[in-house]
Amino acid sequence: MREILQVQGLTKTFRLSAKQQKLERTKEKVRVAVDNLSFSAYEGEIFGLLGPNGAGKTTTLRLLATLIRPDSGDAVVDGVSVVRQPDQVRSRIGFLTSELKLEDCFTPNYLFDFFAGLHKVDPEVRDRRKKMLFERFGIDRFAEVKVANLSTGMKQKVSLVVSIVHDPDIIIFDEPTNGLDVLTAKVVTDFLQELRGEGKTIIVSTHIFSLIEKLCDRVGVIVNGRMTVCDTLERVCGGKNLEDRFFEIYKETAGDGE
Repeated sequence: MREILQVQGLTKTFRLSAKQQKLERTKEKVRVAVDNLSFSAYEGEIFGLLGPNGAGKTTTLRLLATLIRPDSGDAVVDGVSVVRQPDQVRSRIGFLTSELKLEDCFTPNYLFDFFAGLHKVDPEVRDRRKKMLFERFGIDRFAEVKVANLSTGMKQKVSLVVSIVHDPDIIIFDEPTNGLDVLTAKVVTDFLQELRGEGKTIIVSTHIFSLIEKLCDRVGVIVNGRMTVCDTLERVCGGKNLEDRFFEIYKETAGDGE
């Protein structure tokens, strides 16, 4: 398989305000969110980032999506650097995060066209893709309903389709099933598997063991911003279930940082 993502020593720190220090009851002024992180992902695979809340998963994905810059290190996405060529990276990826808030006053139809315009998608291609995705996710019946009047699951579906309006080859999802009911979650996971079948590379972050076991070809376990293990699911588990193996790794590596 072709290596399509190379993460090379990514490090990101954040300064804590006096208020944050007080709330977290800490005297540290700088928080290391991602600590010299390195891993690779390959064409046509689903790669999972697994870790507890606060482990650095979301920060890692935001670095890959060029929403924030690393303090040091780099990541090369399909031959393009997130540090030196962020605009080119954005044209190659789709990024779905819970932080994507759809404006209540807009409709799915308007939002799809708006994001297609941002990505300079040809109108004919846009319309074909909209028809396919809206029908696939049952959005077509709600195309002219304002976001404010959509269910939580439907909002998540709309967020998903607008994030891949430009048919990217690399798709990054942060907690893709978070807050979804079981029916909507299955629609999303089935779609991710279909995308893998089309040769797309998918990066997902989650703390849900069953999601990793169902979807992922390989998994990287992050604790305190560091990659503790990264391999195929079978090799990471070593004959144990993923939950048991994760807690073994966590106890071995967490130290006093969590």
